[in-house]
Amino acid sequence: MTKTLSIAVVPGDGIGPEVVEAALPLLERAVALEGARLEPTSLDWGSDRYLSEGAAMPPDAAETVRAHDAVLFGAVGRPDVPPDVPVWGVILALRQALDLYVNLRPVTSWPGIAGPLRDGEGVDFTIVRENTEGEYAGVGGRSHVGTPEEVAIEVAVHSRRAIERVARYAFELALERRGLVSLVTKSNASRYGYPLWDEVVDEVASDFADIRYETVFADAMAARMIERPRSLDVLLCSNLFGDLLSDLGAPLQGGLGMAPSANVRPSGGAPGIFEPVHGSAPDIVGLGVANPCGCVLSGALMLRELGLEAAADALVRAVGAAVADPAVRTPDLGGEATTARLASAVAGALETVVA
Repeated sequence: MTKTLSIAVVPGDGIGPEVVEAALPLLERAVALEGARLEPTSLDWGSDRYLSEGAAMPPDAAETVRAHDAVLFGAVGRPDVPPDVPVWGVILALRQALDLYVNLRPVTSWPGIAGPLRDGEGVDFTIVRENTEGEYAGVGGRSHVGTPEEVAIEVAVHSRRAIERVARYAFELALERRGLVSLVTKSNASRYGYPLWDEVVDEVASDFADIRYETVFADAMAARMIERPRSLDVLLCSNLFGDLLSDLGAPLQGGLGMAPSANVRPSGGAPGIFEPVHGSAPDIVGLGVANPCGCVLSGALMLRELGLEAAADALVRAVGAAVADPAVRTPDLGGEATTARLASAVAGALETVVA
């Protein structure tokens, strides 16, 4: 019997629909090569829905997502909608409702794709980001609004439970990789939250004698990512630090157009959300030049999470083979190709790598 995977597809805003349209056939073909099939269901969540109905997604959105095996997500945001509305109205709301406590951001250089470093080849590390708490917990408020005395308070929330579970995931991932976990902290300036991170991760590290473990202040890690990126393996980060450092890592991959991500609950019980991290890019909407590779590689992370390792590997190899040709690179990669041309090149390479 053919294995069928039910996938909720949220194209979203801006270039989201463009990259999803280009990526989905490639995912379907890769899955078919492994004897399975995708059953996609498109959901109209995002800024357009917000403008027409006052909410970016329906109240039962989490239950809708739970009826699927995974979610392929495009992007949210448009210039005429406050930036926090689609983010908190869709992606952050779903991360918290589904308790997707790990955000996974692989940072990998691609042969032939120039980055900002003189010697940028061979970069391969992964950022494991706590995905439900920290500075993005949504706790706080404003008072004296509109007066000279206006105050905004944003409370960072760090719990032992959340730190421990994401730390265990990071150490277990390091066992499968090169055996180094780097905790990104700021306990020299933070009085309470990041000292708790240090203490809890130290305790978790004691259960992984075969893993090398270090703590690095966030500002020092930002410099090290540029100076010595090949010294890194698994970075364990809070929500804020993981967000910032993963975008800093994107240029090492060729730019945000090549950067995938996964939001997952490794303990099970909820479908993951897989999304490129380039955002809605309103400046290039409709021009047909958006890079689909971030979405394709996010789909590869999705297939890997669903147990289709061969299909995921084939997609990654196909992307690498395609972007090695300057003639099919989109403008963000220094070329002149369209979204469709790059997607077609990935499709052709996909047939080759599995032959």
